[in-house]
Amino acid sequence: MISGERILITGGSGLVGRELAKALAAQNEVWCIARYAAPKERVGAINDWTIDRDAIEALGVKTHAADLTSGEFGGLPQSFSYVFHLAHTRLGPEAVFDAVRSNTLTCANVLSYCRSAKAALVMSSTAVYSFPKLVTDATDERADLGRAGPPFMNPTSPASKVSMEAAARTCAAIFGLRTVITRLNVPYGPGGGMPVRDMDAIVAGEPLGHGGIGDPYPHSPIHFEDMNDQVEALLDAAATDALIVNWCGDEVVTQREWVKQAEALAGRKAIYDLKPGAPGNISDPTKRRAITGPCRRSFKEGFAEVYRVKYGSA
Repeated sequence: MISGERILITGGSGLVGRELAKALAAQNEVWCIARYAAPKERVGAINDWTIDRDAIEALGVKTHAADLTSGEFGGLPQSFSYVFHLAHTRLGPEAVFDAVRSNTLTCANVLSYCRSAKAALVMSSTAVYSFPKLVTDATDERADLGRAGPPFMNPTSPASKVSMEAAARTCAAIFGLRTVITRLNVPYGPGGGMPVRDMDAIVAGEPLGHGGIGDPYPHSPIHFEDMNDQVEALLDAAATDALIVNWCGDEVVTQREWVKQAEALAGRKAIYDLKPGAPGNISDPTKRRAITGPCRRSFKEGFAEVYRVKYGSA
């Protein structure tokens, strides 16, 4: 793991940002920048929740409030060794233009401000990929882009993430800033993530989120601890011709499989509506494995560990 550096994380009030900040803060000076807006100021955004600023500071992280879209950083230091750009605003289907503008400008402003850093990691998403011909097909980094995205989850992500990637690649080339663009699949751990959201619903006896479960609805989930293990190698591989890599686990796991495991762990049945033919979200891990090596945790073991941490012995 990286040590002795000053690190900037944008979007540190989000789930992935919190997990990376927590891991990096143990041996580095970490700053998390966000708007830290009140709930009423986030109306209109799909991700209208946020992790409390005090909770982030409790991790040993320095926080700084700023509007990244405007490019006004308000006295934030510029001498960062590494920058993790995770900030992303998701809006409704009527606001694609606004989402593209906000996320593209934010990325460009952050990388311009931190142009002297050793390297940058820009978080993209598998939402950029068009749906594969078969739900069982794994998508590699050269696959078709921009014509997918489940409307109930991220209607503006395909367009805004593709545009953000273009901004990141441009900044990397113009500023000579070594950059890696990571297309994230499904992260999970005790702090949350889609599989854990379903686990929590089953334990609580509540319906699964977003109306139910797909069938087979396959993913390539990755544990937050594996992400933490892989950060340094990904940054080492960053390039001024920005490297694009799927950030995913090594296994294919369907939502039905993790729901069945959660049912067995909790000793109760899930409440859901089956949706046959839901699109898949399988990422090809070949490129990432060549950089980081294999993940250290199998999904089955990692998911069971999450249950023990949150709820005790199965």
